Amino acid sequence: MIRSMTGYGRGVARAGAHDVTVEIRSVNHRFFEFSARVPRGYGYLEERLKKQIGTRVSRGKVEVNVAISAAEGGVRVDLNEELVHGYVQALRSLCDPLMLRDDLSLSSVARLPEVFSVRRSEEDEEAVWQEVLPAAEEALERFTAMREQEGARLEADMLDKLDTLEKHVAFVEERSPETVRLYRERLYQKMKELLENRAVDEQRILLEAGLYADRVAVDEETVRLRSHFEQFKQFLSSPEAVGRRLDFLVQEINRETNTIGSKAQDAPVAGVVVEMKSEIEKIREQIQNIE
Repeated sequence: MIRSMTGYGRGVARAGAHDVTVEIRSVNHRFFEFSARVPRGYGYLEERLKKQIGTRVSRGKVEVNVAISAAEGGVRVDLNEELVHGYVQALRSLCDPLMLRDDLSLSSVARLPEVFSVRRSEEDEEAVWQEVLPAAEEALERFTAMREQEGARLEADMLDKLDTLEKHVAFVEERSPETVRLYRERLYQKMKELLENRAVDEQRILLEAGLYADRVAVDEETVRLRSHFEQFKQFLSSPEAVGRRLDFLVQEINRETNTIGSKAQDAPVAGVVVEMKSEIEKIREQIQNIE
């Protein structure tokens, strides 16, 4: 099944000690690139998320955002009493020498550096992961569904363009014998004109004209193109990630089409080749979105 490299999914889990929200989004990339934003103190989740998502994604730049509510009683605030007493004594010792009014208040003391220390209570990493996992799975399912839906659209579009290419190849195949015949006749007449006043073997002229005419035949190229088209369709139905293979195959299709264009001695065939190259380029652009 074809999957797009672009997708988004969101999952929420409200169970246990935390409320968890996981968001996954991705854009095109040549390889699998992963990054995550997790709350401070939960850095150990990043590698687990990467491993989980890596089982479903082989290409694309994936970004994950995790939001975790604080557990009830999970944060402890401690007062540094010794430091507070030191601050107060030091400030009041300035009052008389500098003739300042003693206007110390609770709010002014609370704003002094390091009066309070905030500590997160120790949490079991495995337990936290089990709470995050349902949200991550939900996000991944929705993310994958969106990529598959977009992939189905891309597949339909490429099959439509492939059908157009097959019709163009059929035209080239139908036109090719006539193209070769006309080329042979033109070449034969030209050779007769050049050798008009010389004694030459008529059969030799026909043979040479035939040999040169074979150079404009495109039978081998059209056969290879049809083979590439069939292989392309097989890749589209593959359960594996085939973006790179499709990219290589479309290069081969383009190469065979260029060869037909270089051999073409016929205006209608040359026009069809231009149309084929346009369709191939559109397919190539779509492949850049495929995993």
